[in-house]
Amino acid sequence: MSGDALGARWRSVALALGECTMADCAELLAGPTPIVILPVGSTEPHGPHLPLATDAILSEECARRAARSLRERGASAVCAPAIAYGVTRYAEGFAGAITVSEPALVAYITAVIEGLRGAGFALVCVTNHHLEPEHVTAVERAVNAARDSVGGVVFANQLTRRWGRTLSHEFKRGACHAGSYESSLVQAARPELVREDLRAALPDVDISLSAAIREGKHNFAAMGLTMAYAGEPREASATAGEALYDKLVEMIAAECLEALGLAAPPAEPAKK
Repeated sequence: MSGDALGARWRSVALALGECTMADCAELLAGPTPIVILPVGSTEPHGPHLPLATDAILSEECARRAARSLRERGASAVCAPAIAYGVTRYAEGFAGAITVSEPALVAYITAVIEGLRGAGFALVCVTNHHLEPEHVTAVERAVNAARDSVGGVVFANQLTRRWGRTLSHEFKRGACHAGSYESSLVQAARPELVREDLRAALPDVDISLSAAIREGKHNFAAMGLTMAYAGEPREASATAGEALYDKLVEMIAAECLEALGLAAPPAEPAKK
């Protein structure tokens, strides 16, 4: 096998690190600017129609798609196994709300990032889809701690103005917990997990979680989310989900390339 062929093997290994063999991982690490994307989510209620793992599913799907996009741009990228628990107090009282403490989450995410850097990845990019404020703060603290200890880490955060303004109107209103935004993303990634008969019958719940949080309300019940969802789940579609993934993937790819001091060229069309 020629040197060129050997050098290109990283392009064809699994997009998920957990599905790679050690030989596959060695190929990735020998590739150009090896990047690992770390998905973070939660296990919590998302209305009667979406799975408890919604946030982790969305983070992992974004990470996989972003890894593919980065490979098309010439970077050796892969998606790490997801961290599927977080600070989840707002859903207290609903079945399936499982929370961990901020110190535990900060310590664990920091340790995972340090481990990935120690394994040889040039950059760890954290992506997160559980947007409870205390959880996001814990993720930020972990990223900052790992940046201080080992460097080579970035947080692709859709809550920043740069990226949040590109997303849906429902997302920008803050009324997006298991509404059309998240429902569309799950439909596009794992349609078999959406209870479509229930989703199609759910009334709109026009409550902004961000506004309620500013008012000092710290759980779904106090906010008026009697079925653990807000927004417009009936308006969801897989087509809308695909368009949202395009924007979220561009966010991750741009943050990664910029962190490495590289330009962020558009992805090359995938070969058919």
